Amino acid sequence: MNGRGASSALALVAGLGAGLGLASAALAQGEFAGVTIEAKLIGGQQYEALYARIKDWEAETGAKVNIISQKNHFELDKEYKADIAAGTTSWCVGSNHSSFASQYPSLFTDLTPLVPAESIAGFVQANIAAATLDGKLVMLPRAQFDVSALYYLKSNYTDPAKAEAFKAKYGYDLAVPETWAQVKDQAEFLAAPPNFYGTQYAGKDEAIVGRFYEMVVAEGGTFFNDDFSPAFNSAEGQKALQWFVDLYKAGAVPPGTTNYLWDDLGNGFASGTIALNLDWPGWSGFFNDPSASKAAGNVGVAPAPKGSAGVRTGWSGFHGFSVTENCATKEAAASLVDFLTNEDSQKLESAAGPLPSRTAVWDYIVAEAAGDAYKSEVLAAFQETAATAFAVPPTPYWIEATNLIYPELQAAILGDKTTEQALNDAAAAVDELMQENGVY
Repeated sequence: MNGRGASSALALVAGLGAGLGLASAALAQGEFAGVTIEAKLIGGQQYEALYARIKDWEAETGAKVNIISQKNHFELDKEYKADIAAGTTSWCVGSNHSSFASQYPSLFTDLTPLVPAESIAGFVQANIAAATLDGKLVMLPRAQFDVSALYYLKSNYTDPAKAEAFKAKYGYDLAVPETWAQVKDQAEFLAAPPNFYGTQYAGKDEAIVGRFYEMVVAEGGTFFNDDFSPAFNSAEGQKALQWFVDLYKAGAVPPGTTNYLWDDLGNGFASGTIALNLDWPGWSGFFNDPSASKAAGNVGVAPAPKGSAGVRTGWSGFHGFSVTENCATKEAAASLVDFLTNEDSQKLESAAGPLPSRTAVWDYIVAEAAGDAYKSEVLAAFQETAATAFAVPPTPYWIEATNLIYPELQAAILGDKTTEQALNDAAAAVDELMQENGVY
């Protein structure tokens, strides 16, 4: 998420009342007739509504889009790196993310000369700055600004018997948690495995490392030192990791959680069997949709809790689309990327919960939510969390580092190593990575 996520989040919130009302340039009928754009896009049900708009771009421009790969970002990352190594990067449009973008300095082209200036001006400019690497605007942000808030089942806070039993055990009132210590207490109290669990978390890849990272920060720790040597094997790091270990050991999370990624978590909470769920804004509409979610009508949303240092968790970033340097039809590809991130596209995506990256669309969704109590609650929770959000450390070796760290976190969670041993082993591996690449 490339180092500028906190300023991006602040600017995004500040932009709520500053809509520019700018959209993409009008398309010329048939201007790309005969062109076929090959695309590698992130997959998942929450993205299909946006991709359905591609047919409108095709009808207007005369071009065709061939989606040759649809995977999650972790799998796309592997595919992009394999393409770079093999020299097979002539496909044109790819999904990108601020956590991953710095790894591909040669893959994606500068969009500045390819996209109308007025279209670029319509984005939250801190997001544009974060999407600009070494002077190149490598992606246009989607309506997928990501920071997590706490979803919860409201019924757990309206049961007098639960409230009485909880207070008798823990000495304080059962209420929507404001701290991660309270989340842990409540998750252990509310869990009734194998049919109901107190909470859940992503358990592999960058997903678990990102969650661990934000917990380290919330405990007052630092993930990397200024020279990018590892600093997470600290007392704060051990306390953060112990939170994950204790919940797993207590049976408060599903036993398969060490293999979970985002779709597993979203579908888990929608099943109505998870009490507390830290998750992204894109799921908010799905969670409260009676046709898709058993939790619908029972969903509350609160700002992300705080750690013992009084710091709110707030790992953040954003999705986007990029054009490859080796694309033979860059103008057409950039037109597609511009179309998929324009105001109409962002209004469509934001309707399901994701946070937009165009200032005018913020004005639109705030106005739309005015008469909807749930949407207003969602926006308020995510705005408060976004105000103190922070990006992943600004190193191109972030993803490589997470690939070394997450197996050690899993080893501690599963009881194969102590938290101290796991973090020391992870730190040693990351130290070797950084030194081998000449970082220090």
